[in-house]
Amino acid sequence: MSIDRSLKIASRLSRHRNVLTRAERIAKLAESEKWSEEEGVFGLPKVAHRNIKVGKKAKKKGKEEEEAGAT
Repeated sequence: MSIDRSLKIASRLSRHRNVLTRAERIAKLAESEKWSEEEGVFGLPKVAHRNIKVGKKAKKKGKEEEEAGAT
């Protein structure tokens, strides 16, 4: 029997999820001061959870590489 695809790589467990748990939503709301402990945990507002990917920076060529490439 083979291993299920979702269990193969441990890093896949930390992938982007669209749905947050209640504790995660409360933490984000408390961080932005939109929720306090006096308020209830039911009927929380929606929390935007965006996945931000940072692209790789292009390497700048040094003078030596430009001169070598020109000849």
